[in-house]
Amino acid sequence: VISRHVWEEHKEKIRQNRLSASGKEIYKKRKEKIERSFADSKQLHGLRYCRLRGKQNVSEQVLLTAACQNMKKIATHLAKLG
Repeated sequence: VISRHVWEEHKEKIRQNRLSASGKEIYKKRKEKIERSFADSKQLHGLRYCRLRGKQNVSEQVLLTAACQNMKKIATHLAKLG
C-alpha cells in the first residue's frame, strides 16, 4: 500500500511552478528581498541574540524589529516621492 500525504498534490504543483522558467526568476529575487530582510534584522536591529527570555518577550522583540524595518521602508519610499 502506497499512501501519500494529504497535501502531496499541492506540493507537486508548487514544485512544478518553482522549476518553471518564471518560477526560477521569482526564486532568484528571493535572495534580494526576503533573505536581505532577515540579514538586516540580525545585523542592524539586534536579532542575533534576544535580549529577554520567554516566548512572549521574544515575540515582542521580533514584532518591534519588524515594525522598525517597515517604518524605515515607508520613510525611504516617502523620501523618494519628494
